[in-house]
Amino acid sequence: MRIKICGITRLEDALLAEALGAFAVGFVFAPGSRRRVDLEVARTISEALGPFVVRVGVFQNQGPEEVLRLAEQARLQVVQLHGQEPPEWAEAIGKHFPVIKAFPLTGPADPGWAQYPAGTLLLDSKAPGSGQTYPRDWAKPLLQTGKRIILAGGITPENLEEVLALRPYAIDLASGVERAPGIKDEAKLKALFAKGRIWNPGV
Repeated sequence: MRIKICGITRLEDALLAEALGAFAVGFVFAPGSRRRVDLEVARTISEALGPFVVRVGVFQNQGPEEVLRLAEQARLQVVQLHGQEPPEWAEAIGKHFPVIKAFPLTGPADPGWAQYPAGTLLLDSKAPGSGQTYPRDWAKPLLQTGKRIILAGGITPENLEEVLALRPYAIDLASGVERAPGIKDEAKLKALFAKGRIWNPGV
């Protein structure tokens, strides 16, 4: 299972996530976020990580020029759009970086979202980053489209099995493995990856 640990603000948390087997780490650049990271900090962490951890930048309603500038300066590899970005923004950014588009769920997912010009979609709760969850069945209409789907929103070591049973492309956690916004909890991270290995023997 591909696991992305989002809201990284400290080098030690990023290195621990890497050591435990994280597929990706996320740096939040969205204005007003409690997990917003300083550009220099993000770049330092990016440069310290090994080559097999994907660096993802999370943006919200920031124009393509700003997104591309920050992504390049922070040494990112993937851009995640978490607002109401029009398709043409994703197309402009997608010429330079793979794009993940997030959609908040207030009901069952709209299969039409699969037409958005992003290679991967992320389904989150209606209040991203809050730890709120949603009925996991709401994801099924989009999971059935064949699109790569990342599941987020209130995932914790305790409810991991319910989420993995849907067989998403990946899962994305922030608050579920934190002791404060942007500060990861070592015990929760270890518990998460230990459970993940049960679903992926030998990993």
